[in-house]
Amino acid sequence: MTKLKTALEGVPKFFRYLLILGVVGFISLLFPNSVRFEYEYEKGQSWRYETLTAPFDFAINKPGQQLETELQQAMDDYHPYYERLPEVDNRSIQDFQGSFDQRLDDLSENEQFQDLRRRPNRYKRFGTNFLEQYYQVGIIKTLEAHQTADKPFLINLFNEADLSTVPLNRFYEVEEVKQALNDTLAKSSLEDTDFLLPLLQERIIPNIVYQDSISQSIQEEIAQGISPTQGMVRKGELIVNRGDNINDQVYQKLLSLEKQYENNMMANRSRLLIFIGYFLLTSLIIGVFVLYLINFASDIFNSTVKLIFIFMWLVLYSYLVTAVESTELLNAYLIPFCIVPIVIKTFYQERLALFTHIIVVLIASFLSSQGYEFTFLQILAGIVVLLTDVDTRDWTRFFTSIFFLFLTYSVGYFSLSLIQEGRLSDIDFSNYSWLLINVVLTLLAYPLIPLLERFFGFTSSISLMELSDMNRPLLRKLALDAPGTLQHSLQVANLSEAAAQEIGADALLVKVAALYHDIGKTKNPEYFIENQAGKNPHNDISHLDSAKIIIDHIPAGVEMAKKARLPKLLIQFIKTHHGTTRTEYFYRNYLKEHPNESIDEQLFCYPGPKPVSKEETILMLADSIEAACKSLKEPTEENLNELIDKIINGKIQHGQLEESTMTFEELVSVKGIFQKVMKSVHHVRIEYPEEDQKKAK
Repeated sequence: MTKLKTALEGVPKFFRYLLILGVVGFISLLFPNSVRFEYEYEKGQSWRYETLTAPFDFAINKPGQQLETELQQAMDDYHPYYERLPEVDNRSIQDFQGSFDQRLDDLSENEQFQDLRRRPNRYKRFGTNFLEQYYQVGIIKTLEAHQTADKPFLINLFNEADLSTVPLNRFYEVEEVKQALNDTLAKSSLEDTDFLLPLLQERIIPNIVYQDSISQSIQEEIAQGISPTQGMVRKGELIVNRGDNINDQVYQKLLSLEKQYENNMMANRSRLLIFIGYFLLTSLIIGVFVLYLINFASDIFNSTVKLIFIFMWLVLYSYLVTAVESTELLNAYLIPFCIVPIVIKTFYQERLALFTHIIVVLIASFLSSQGYEFTFLQILAGIVVLLTDVDTRDWTRFFTSIFFLFLTYSVGYFSLSLIQEGRLSDIDFSNYSWLLINVVLTLLAYPLIPLLERFFGFTSSISLMELSDMNRPLLRKLALDAPGTLQHSLQVANLSEAAAQEIGADALLVKVAALYHDIGKTKNPEYFIENQAGKNPHNDISHLDSAKIIIDHIPAGVEMAKKARLPKLLIQFIKTHHGTTRTEYFYRNYLKEHPNESIDEQLFCYPGPKPVSKEETILMLADSIEAACKSLKEPTEENLNELIDKIINGKIQHGQLEESTMTFEELVSVKGIFQKVMKSVHHVRIEYPEEDQKKAK
């Protein structure tokens, strides 16, 4: 996946526009190739448009339930058609007799059946009489649909030229005749029944069979005799006034008008133009989304991988809605739309998560037949999930958000149903099962996050929490080989976290980055002052070599991080936490020892790059401030504030913050937090006036 991500990031910029165009085209193809009725309406609601009159003559269709009732009533007098086939009787009996003689002749000398050999005619007559007895009454293979225990089922029976209506239970079923054969043979005086049984069983076939073509034809005639309409609405006739309640009668007229409108329009409209309309509509929605990304999430728009990740949700949910809508057994309410804001919030900010969720729901609303209530409910659910501050690394908060999601769906759907129906008895409570499935499926967001994280190369809060475990190999090595550096890293982590929280940056990210930013020091821990307990090894080497060893903890840390497969996001912190600053102490000492020598400053500078994100900037400042404040012998509040100001001003003067996205206002806030935390760390107390000091004594 790393190679794939690198390859995708290297594609030309126009590929991103082709990707967007492809998404628009794909979603446009999912829309129906029919025109849409211009009005949205629901039974029980008020008509919110202008007064509507019939634009043309149309018939009022009967409700589906009414048609089913009328068809059922018409079918009460219908009986399926069967036919008696006399040729089956004769053929089966003749086949039995011929097979009997042939089988008897084929018997070998040493075979059993002695009783059969003595009295063959008796066996043959028994079998013939048995078949004639049951064929005379009739053997039938009944369709499962024609079997009923409630009342005698009647059938229409063709018997040569005669047609009569008779009870179905007058005839014998095939299995019933076979059972009777076993019972009769067992009670007979025949000894060699094993010879007779298979010959007779093979000849028990129905002589009364179902006539499918005739039955279907009669059923179609009955169905065609039922009119699907009930009355007409003439052109110009009033259908509904503005503000009127849409009762059952008006609702049926509107349904009939919509159906006739779509039929009339499709007869005179081009499918190409309809597609163009949907294409333009989709382009408008996604175009607005792209503008948002360009203006407020440019890092995503400029990254092919991140752009694919965001637009993936639009394509996935558009197809999912289309698939569910085309399946009669499913309902669009089961689709877990809130997975989108949960997952995106895990990797990015709430605003992007909400905006993406709204775009997904807007597109889905045009693909779904559920109406604007569906759109309203889904958008509201996404807002509630984000307001509950859903957090997949905290099970309590995660399930709390899921609970409020179900509560929102339940109350919202119930409220909308009361507005539409006006009566509790008319509410379709079956939709609550779909909503429950929706909420359960939303739990899939949790396992999806690590999967998407690996696939797209992202870093989630779940992974960051795992990496903050002090038992991780790199942190354990830091604790054993460079305990002083570990304490420094912990202090920087606390300082950075507090500053990030103050300006709304990613506090967890910068905290974990601070734990790992100095892991390269484990290569030569004794050369860093926080790990020294005795002689300073720098005294035995040149200042240039000392600078090289100090600077080398950056590439060494990057190498260790890559080997341990730390996320690239954390590796970037290791690279940027010193920016391109100089190892000032060794540089100045080298200048003193070589006053007349031309010096290459780059030998004393960190490789960089400079910090870009707010989190990287915070870590750079916190790292320098924490280390510098330790050097104060008498850390008063004034001394601490002056030192912090000096360090921050120095970073600015040397251009270390010129690429940072942190604003000046945020920098001031961060500085205030640094001063407050460092004052607390060094236990600085307020100096009492002399008079108050005497009283305190």
